Amino acid sequence: MTRTNQSFGIRYNTLKRYKLIMELYKSHKTEDIPDTVILRKYILPVYPISRTTFHTILCTPVNKEIAELEQIKDQQLRMSF
Repeated sequence: MTRTNQSFGIRYNTLKRYKLIMELYKSHKTEDIPDTVILRKYILPVYPISRTTFHTILCTPVNKEIAELEQIKDQQLRMSF
């Protein structure tokens, strides 16, 4: 399956947003604070997302996928020259 530049951009921006949400989550996460409280108090005022999306973000290997996208993009740039 070939990806267009637009689909690369959409996925890349989504992953960057996921990374920002993960950083916000990690900065407030302690053992005694549940994830739902972190979502409600700290993440929802900045990023209005659902709990399902929040759990999807927590399960996504963001750095790995960003690296894969950049590698594929580099390969496509080398092939076009």
